[in-house]
Amino acid sequence: MKTQKIMRSLFGAMFALMLTTSVANAQSKDIVGLAAGADNLKTLVAAVKAGGLVETLQGDGPFTVFAPTDEAFAALPKGTLDMLLKPENKDKLVAILTYHVVAGKVMSTDLSNGQKAATVNGQKVTVSIGNGDVKISGAKVIAADVKAKNGVVHIIDKVILPPNM
Repeated sequence: MKTQKIMRSLFGAMFALMLTTSVANAQSKDIVGLAAGADNLKTLVAAVKAGGLVETLQGDGPFTVFAPTDEAFAALPKGTLDMLLKPENKDKLVAILTYHVVAGKVMSTDLSNGQKAATVNGQKVTVSIGNGDVKISGAKVIAADVKAKNGVVHIIDKVILPPNM
């Protein structure tokens, strides 16, 4: 009995230490490093590289990035991603990627229903909050407030397209 209590306490302490270490490691990485270390953001990292935005998103910021998952990119119409990753379509790719970035560090607690946020490409995204969900221009936030040393990442389930595309 006493051994079980000790083991549970030890396990709890180890879990807390691992969680703290994981959060600390995330906060020591910039946005690109954080995304590169995530299993579900590989396509985003490839797109950021193709768009020539790595240095920008490694900069001081702060930035808020609404990061589409690999599944979100896979849900685009067939051939869209391949087309966007071609060098001749870099301007379109950059327009889409920068539509996912807001200057400043915007935490989920800073968001309000109906709020419009200016993206770095000059267009605005709209925040919708309801039924326990937060959506950014229709894309559901599936993981919020992932802190990086130069901003924050909110992982979303869709690629959001600027209104002019």
